Amino acid sequence: MVRMPSELFHAQHLHKRYGDATVVNDLSFSIAAGECLGVIGPNGAGKTTTIRMCLGLTTPDGGSIQALGLHMPHDALAIKAQLGVVSQMDTLDPDFTCAENLLVYGRYFGLKDAQIKARIPQLLEFASLSSKAGAKPGELSGGMKRRLSLARALVNDPRLLMLDEPTTGLDPQARHLMWERLQLLLQQGKSILLTTHFMDEAERLCHRLLVLDHGRKIAEGRPRDLIAQHLEPDVVEVYGVGALALLESPLRAMAARVEVSGETVFFYTGNAAALLQALHAHPQLRTLHRPANLEDLFLKLTGRQIREEG
Repeated sequence: MVRMPSELFHAQHLHKRYGDATVVNDLSFSIAAGECLGVIGPNGAGKTTTIRMCLGLTTPDGGSIQALGLHMPHDALAIKAQLGVVSQMDTLDPDFTCAENLLVYGRYFGLKDAQIKARIPQLLEFASLSSKAGAKPGELSGGMKRRLSLARALVNDPRLLMLDEPTTGLDPQARHLMWERLQLLLQQGKSILLTTHFMDEAERLCHRLLVLDHGRKIAEGRPRDLIAQHLEPDVVEVYGVGALALLESPLRAMAARVEVSGETVFFYTGNAAALLQALHAHPQLRTLHRPANLEDLFLKLTGRQIREEG
């Protein structure tokens, strides 16, 4: 991998095993200043273990990590002082108000109370929680809690944020507000490492993507470049009574690739015009014609079979 002069973070040949299971297998990646790198993959792909190694919470069995000009784990404390972290689980203190959560967290970085208190109003404003300074987390909605967690991660003014599925469990409106805040951070020059299960989130926020499966990197690049590299440009989804019978019809030959998920048939093609015309002879079927997207890429590279956690 060619090192770029603007890199803030660089992981090289990371390995991690638990017993007989290889969780992370020869993984290398970098994050540039002002860049959002997205890490996507099915359950068990190694995303959370990778984040934990980057944070110094899990020791790799092999490989090296350099962050902000320092080396992990030797300089772990100095690196963590310049990181912001939002984990999958809610780690807010339920006994403290929003403002107190920020104050106490800031003390972990050795910041003086006066410094933290001066930052609290702008952090709460950034999180759209100015009116909730005196409220406790139990009084907040899920979206408010996630925004408070993000504000808390910014209390030390970090250069690099590590966000592990930060919008899981949020409704669409709350997710969009969270995306808006993350875009603002990128515009301010912050760098972000983001793991997510949401392909629309990855496409909106990430400059580059790292696709993991079984602990190994199987693709890396800009979202649109990966789509162009791995997929046909047009997708026709067909569903309804009799859709599966199309698999045995001449229509199958009109697409470069055909996949099935449940009762829906996906036709991938370079030109959908002839296929759409032929589908007029099947008025009982419903069709959706759209460009290929990141979800198609994810499913092609990692498969359509659902995997359980663990």
